[in-house]
Amino acid sequence: MIIIADGGSTKTNWCLLNEDGKKVYFNTEGYNPYFSSIEYIVNSLNESLPIDLEKDKITEVNYYGAGCSTADKRKQVEDAMSLVFTKAKVNIGHDLLAAARALLGRTAGFAAILGTGTNTCLYDGKDIVNNIDSGAYILGDEGSGCYIGKKLLTDYIRGYMPEAVRALFWETFQLTPDDVNEQVYTKPLANRFCASFSKFVYDNNVHIEYSRNLVRTSFEDFFKNLVTHYPDYQKYTFNCIGSVGYNFRNVLEEVATENGMVVGNIIRSPIDSLVKFHMELASEV
Repeated sequence: MIIIADGGSTKTNWCLLNEDGKKVYFNTEGYNPYFSSIEYIVNSLNESLPIDLEKDKITEVNYYGAGCSTADKRKQVEDAMSLVFTKAKVNIGHDLLAAARALLGRTAGFAAILGTGTNTCLYDGKDIVNNIDSGAYILGDEGSGCYIGKKLLTDYIRGYMPEAVRALFWETFQLTPDDVNEQVYTKPLANRFCASFSKFVYDNNVHIEYSRNLVRTSFEDFFKNLVTHYPDYQKYTFNCIGSVGYNFRNVLEEVATENGMVVGNIIRSPIDSLVKFHMELASEV
């Protein structure tokens, strides 16, 4: 049995392919090695994998994860997965490669992730050939859920929110500005905390113009600081994966068009396309 997994910083989507080719889907939390230790990943998986999953019968694990961009971080996740799936060959790849394969298959082009975090690349149909570092959630990640959440929280603690939005924020979360600062600066997984507020932006209907402008400026920063720095970027279609890109796709499509890119595929999750990619690979062996 084979497992294919797409791991973001918040959530991991898994698909088990059994001997009959049947697909079984399930979810766990995300395991970014910059924030999750080997021990944490192992304990979380042992607690959250389906209880009827026969781990000792898994022969291959293909895991694509946020934060798995360097050899040492991939090794960290590989070691954790090997402790859980003890009989399996474990292959660890970057979630950006998963996005490119899911969005483009074996066709060269531009691919992006807009979820909890941000990433972008040029892809040659097999591998990533150009990647501008997003800077992660402290230095960059423009356009991501975390970036949108940070802008919202900054407006809240500075008192810049429209009064109707501020009232709804308080009614929803009961957080003071001091609570926000404590959560961001003293608690773990601040990126997830900030990104969680992008849903509030999406759901907010008391001041739609405020929410739309907040999302638009986030996507404008994403194009200005990342996308437009790729050589000849306008010759590629704009392809994006992730819940933030998908949920705010109407605004994203506007900004992409304004920057001279034709919009291609915008999808929420790569897992189905990744499964298809690996099934095609397996059939060629």
